[in-house]
Amino acid sequence: MTTAAPTTSTLTGVPALTPLLARGALLSPLRRPRPDADFPRTRLVLPGLRVDLARLAAYERACGFPTGADALPPTYPHVLGFPLAMRLMSGRDFPLPLLGLVHTSIGITRRAALPATAEYELTVYVEGLAPHRRGTEATVVTEVRAGADLVWESRSTYLARHRTTARPPAAGEAPAGERDPLPARAEWRLAGDVGRRYGAASGDRNPIHLHPLTARLFGFPRAIAHGMWTVARCLAEHGTPDAAVVRAEFRAPVLLPGTVTYGAEDGRFELRGAREGRLHLSGEVVPYPAA
Repeated sequence: MTTAAPTTSTLTGVPALTPLLARGALLSPLRRPRPDADFPRTRLVLPGLRVDLARLAAYERACGFPTGADALPPTYPHVLGFPLAMRLMSGRDFPLPLLGLVHTSIGITRRAALPATAEYELTVYVEGLAPHRRGTEATVVTEVRAGADLVWESRSTYLARHRTTARPPAAGEAPAGERDPLPARAEWRLAGDVGRRYGAASGDRNPIHLHPLTARLFGFPRAIAHGMWTVARCLAEHGTPDAAVVRAEFRAPVLLPGTVTYGAEDGRFELRGAREGRLHLSGEVVPYPAA
């Protein structure tokens, strides 16, 4: 198979999300995902980006960060890059169906605090595809530069579930869901509108997050919280150094409304169901560079 050479496409503005989501939905039934499929090699670049401070404040309120801080929350650059990622993943050359795509993990490296009033350049690209025991996983990279300096980057993995011959991981350390829970630090009662409030602030208005009726169309009994909201809410509680590495894995959806327990110890954090103890999210925060 011949793959296209990498190219760079410089944008003049932030892509509108609604038509991208609609295009991705229409093309999803045509996808035949497999880990050896070709994928878009274009790097989307958006220079001269400035943060909308009103939208930032709405995001901070939705996630529990203090409003009016000088620096961006550690997860906010993901929101800035999300429209570019959707432009790539809704395109005809992206091999995985956008509908049903599951955000399975994110790794963030913040090299310094990002002032909210500074000007940035965004770059987003698909790094590659890989087999997963439940299907095919795509890795999407987002980079933020201040001038020539790379100040923030992330790697998100998105899973398209389908039949596969990939073998499960070899036996070893117990999966995070089977380990002892971290010490409980707080219990949060989540209202049914969490997904709508986060969607309005972030622009991610996936129907599975907005209303019970639209969530049922995709197999969920109620609306579910955005995975990136759960990470942001935990980091708002946990705190993050100016220079840090954050890793998080999304284990199971959080149904809305619902009650979850936030646990933390030695840089690790998690969310579990308050009643049954089901692990929804596990993650860690370590200094950058690592000691």
